[in-house]
Amino acid sequence: MTKKTLDEMQKEVDRYIGQFKEGYFHPLSMLARMTEEVGELAREVNHQYGEKPKKATEDKNTIEQELGDLLFIISCFANSLGISLESAFEQVMEKYNTRDKDRWTRK
Repeated sequence: MTKKTLDEMQKEVDRYIGQFKEGYFHPLSMLARMTEEVGELAREVNHQYGEKPKKATEDKNTIEQELGDLLFIISCFANSLGISLESAFEQVMEKYNTRDKDRWTRK
């Protein structure tokens, strides 16, 4: 599997969504979808690390699959608003590297 940049992932998602007349959902719908996906991730984490094992009838989803779903919807959300995730990531890392540089115990 070829590694992709965030920009390449966003472009791939945009090509996929561009096939459909409906296009991207509105921001509030996108937020609802993202919340739904976070809930599904929480369920998987609880199944694997919490006190709630899966029922035999439940789907065999994984944390990896749920993180992938989140990455897809985050790409959709960013694309619909014209936001570069690479730029957003650079900005947030700058914030953490300055604001929190002395917050944690270094190895």
